[in-house]
Amino acid sequence: MGSSQSGGASRSAGATAALTLAAIGVVYGDIGTSPLYALKEVFAHGRVPLTPDNILGILSLVFWTLTVVVSLKYVVLILRADNNGEGGLIAMLALASQAVKDRPVLRRRLLLLGIFGTAIFFGDGVITPAISVLSAVEGLEVAAPALHRWVVPLTLVVLTALFAAQRFGTATVGRFFGPVTLLWFAVLALLGLPHILQNPAVLVALSPHHALNFVLDHPGVAFVALGATVLTVTGAEALYADLGHFGKRPIRMAWFTVAMPALVLNYFGQGAMLLAHPENVANPFYEMAPQWALFPLIGLATAATVIASQALITAAFSVSKQAMQLGYLPRLHIVHTSVKEAGQIYVPFVNWALFVGVTFAVVVFGSSSKLASAYGIAVTLDMTITTVMTFFVIRYAWKLPLALCVAATGAFFVVDLAFLAANAVKILDGGWFPLAIGGAMFLVMTTWKRGRALLAERVRDEAIELPMFIESLFVAPPQRVEGTAVFLSAEQGVTPFALLHNLKHNRVLHAQNLFVTVRHHERPWIGFDRRVELEPLGHDCWQVMLHFGFKNEPDVPEALKLLAGRGIELDEMQTSYFLSRDTVVPTLAGGMPLWREKLFASMHRNAAAAADFLSLPTNRIVELGTKIAI
Repeated sequence: MGSSQSGGASRSAGATAALTLAAIGVVYGDIGTSPLYALKEVFAHGRVPLTPDNILGILSLVFWTLTVVVSLKYVVLILRADNNGEGGLIAMLALASQAVKDRPVLRRRLLLLGIFGTAIFFGDGVITPAISVLSAVEGLEVAAPALHRWVVPLTLVVLTALFAAQRFGTATVGRFFGPVTLLWFAVLALLGLPHILQNPAVLVALSPHHALNFVLDHPGVAFVALGATVLTVTGAEALYADLGHFGKRPIRMAWFTVAMPALVLNYFGQGAMLLAHPENVANPFYEMAPQWALFPLIGLATAATVIASQALITAAFSVSKQAMQLGYLPRLHIVHTSVKEAGQIYVPFVNWALFVGVTFAVVVFGSSSKLASAYGIAVTLDMTITTVMTFFVIRYAWKLPLALCVAATGAFFVVDLAFLAANAVKILDGGWFPLAIGGAMFLVMTTWKRGRALLAERVRDEAIELPMFIESLFVAPPQRVEGTAVFLSAEQGVTPFALLHNLKHNRVLHAQNLFVTVRHHERPWIGFDRRVELEPLGHDCWQVMLHFGFKNEPDVPEALKLLAGRGIELDEMQTSYFLSRDTVVPTLAGGMPLWREKLFASMHRNAAAAADFLSLPTNRIVELGTKIAI
């Protein structure tokens, strides 16, 4: 008995170790590449004078930023706020909106705030690959200054290869992410340790009083420094976003045993070197390395930044799909790149839109220093929004006392606001770029959501109630033909236009008729036991409601198989799927300004086919068109 228990324990330990290694590669790739540029940016352009006291103050600020923002806020508190095991801003948004569903005005405001945070994430998704890969390739300037003019072209080559490879999926190369990033963290520690040993006095910066003294003695300089210090925690949101992939324990273990120790050793190593050699401030990360190691280090840094970028691109695909299912983005063509993992997807439109944005950022900004000004605003906005959402979750969903909720999130909110304010002053220096991307995405997402609501409202106004129509239809029954007709309808209880057109033109009704409505919920997973609701309408007609979470794969034929044994037997070869393809006509008397209605109509026209999104068999589909004015 003891041996079987120990065998189970060792298997469990082995699984945890494997997940921890994978988490190092995916979760901490972004924050792990921050040492390439973060400390350099603090002292760039002489904004923070390079004095021993300032160096110790900045190191203390970096250490306590990592401790408060990452260790306490994300690892200890926010990882607890899972939505059926899932994390990320959309999962948090769903939790918060559910928690305040009896307060419609507050719920509407929280939804807008969460969607704005999701929109800003796409701005982050453009800047992360650009600044990460640029900062790695900039090591060439240290190794051989004559190679300066090749930095931007080589960066574009690496990024082009990265985005072109997305269509093949990450299953093949993904297994190397963990080991390569683990090697990267080991190198971070090994680079910093010798400099700390040469100047151990730098370790006094672990005391928070150095950070406090720096802030109190030089408030103006400290305010400027905060704007760059936040670069040390870029990627912290990934901790929460990847919760569903790895679970709390591996993410926490990877942070406390590998990522944080390596990051602290590297930052303190850079600080120790700057105390002894302040002339190395132009690129302290690469200046730490011996000359012989520079080119291998540049290669490893480039690999690490590609992995960090990959994790963010994958997250952008996942967030886009979730936003589609929650009704905030039009349907986009999705390619599944793995037969085993449903979560491994490739969204071509998102991939190439990101690529255009990243290329623009690299060419226009041209260096990691200039991009750093743009980076902080996106990161700090998302961090602040996450903190606000967390308050409503722990107050209204967990029912914790108000004083405890304010204490738990209030301190983090003050820290987030300080970082946000420090980055807000850099809007004209580049912060406008992610805000412009986020603003454009917010406009697209809210226009699509509002347009869909107007469309549904117009359909309801013009529709005939389904039960009443079925009864009237059988006063003089049409001819029945063999097989099953599945009529897809966005609104439950109304007669689909596809049925009306079918009766008008073909004058027949199938032996079995299912009126199916697909509903996506603000929760990640809905099990098969709650997938199907069935309501008989008589005359071998049924109304069917299919329920999916925003992480479920909306597969209608698979879900309809659950009707077997409930009086409905489906033969795949005898089943036809009828869809109505609506053409939206903008009007001046509509519910949105005409330009937004035209934007919605354009998105609606170019959205991917519902048949693909719902996994319908291509050879069994009948589409019938109709025009709807909004």
